[in-house]
Amino acid sequence: MDATKNSYGIGCQKAPEWEVSDWVDEDGKKIKPIKLSDYKGKFKIIYCFQSWCPGCHSIGLPSLQALTEALKDNDNVKFLAIQTVFEGESRNTYQKMLEVQKKYNLKIPFGQDNGDESTGNISNIMVNYKTGGTPWFIFIDQEDNVVFNDYHLNTAKAIEFLKEIK
Repeated sequence: MDATKNSYGIGCQKAPEWEVSDWVDEDGKKIKPIKLSDYKGKFKIIYCFQSWCPGCHSIGLPSLQALTEALKDNDNVKFLAIQTVFEGESRNTYQKMLEVQKKYNLKIPFGQDNGDESTGNISNIMVNYKTGGTPWFIFIDQEDNVVFNDYHLNTAKAIEFLKEIK
């Protein structure tokens, strides 16, 4: 992974602020909205999913589990999962988000992003970060630059890269 380019070979871009209002902590308890600025100076990994997405369950969530396990002792790397709803709103619900967190035993904050009128009720993260669906990983460095933004993640190489972050 080249930390100076995102997955498309484009130079780093500043990460837009998150516009996600519904969050739960690592235990599934409702918390105040998490902002990008809450993790100033930390490396941030956002995993975007939908509870009904087969690829999220077969590829993305197992990758996220491996990443969080490998980096559980590194306080400089922060993980967040966000259900980025762009279709199937009636099935990709807040309750389903909680079920995914519990099923995969992911002790990280989870957010529910249904978007709003300004995004045509499509996830704000999807619109602001120009993601292409789910599963999707976004890596944001300590200076809030987007350094990876893609569906295709080589989990082993990502762990190797992230273990270098101090």
